[in-house]
Amino acid sequence: MKAKVYVTLKPSVLDPQGKAIQHSVELLGFENVADIRQGKYFEIALDSNLSETEAQTTTEKIAREVLANPVIEDYRVEIVQ
Repeated sequence: MKAKVYVTLKPSVLDPQGKAIQHSVELLGFENVADIRQGKYFEIALDSNLSETEAQTTTEKIAREVLANPVIEDYRVEIVQ
């Protein structure tokens, strides 16, 4: 079983790296891009003996306590069989 964790800055938090990427994209001639925000992606391999509920609970805890800063970041967890 695998968990996918997506961590992104909260909408109210400024994203200077995203703005720099957007500027580079515009310099390359892509004119119709309104905004770019960057984030982090993690894949976590889990023991196959966990139930999907246990996998979700464990991964949520890892995301909340280790992978994301809950003050400025949101996270989303997906469990894949």
